[in-house]
Amino acid sequence: MTRIFEAVVFSQASLPSAAWDLTSFLENAKSQIQQWGGLLLMLFGAVGMVWGGVLAIKKLMANPQSAGHQQGWVMIALLILVGGALTTGGWSLISMVGSGGQQTITDLGGGTVIVQTVDQFSGFLSGPSK
Repeated sequence: MTRIFEAVVFSQASLPSAAWDLTSFLENAKSQIQQWGGLLLMLFGAVGMVWGGVLAIKKLMANPQSAGHQQGWVMIALLILVGGALTTGGWSLISMVGSGGQQTITDLGGGTVIVQTVDQFSGFLSGPSK
């Protein structure tokens, strides 16, 4: 007679850890604010693009006598360009621009700027030697 043995293994399902410490709270808040801020920037970008388009049409259809009261072409182009960049980039665009500025500040503070003392320029300040 053949016997069949079955083994049953109970394992606890792995659940995500629910940490209630300050670090987890701040990390979650940071990521949520970045997400909301990015969406808000994208919304402002879309508004800027639409408003730039409205101003462009308005300027093209304007009476020549009212041309002084219209926005300039540079402002209209900037609205459309910056609006498009924010619409597609959102938080990542602002973060990238900010990290470039942070790198510049780090370079300036890290000693990459060469400073020379006045003693090294004494010949320069006194004029040509005879």
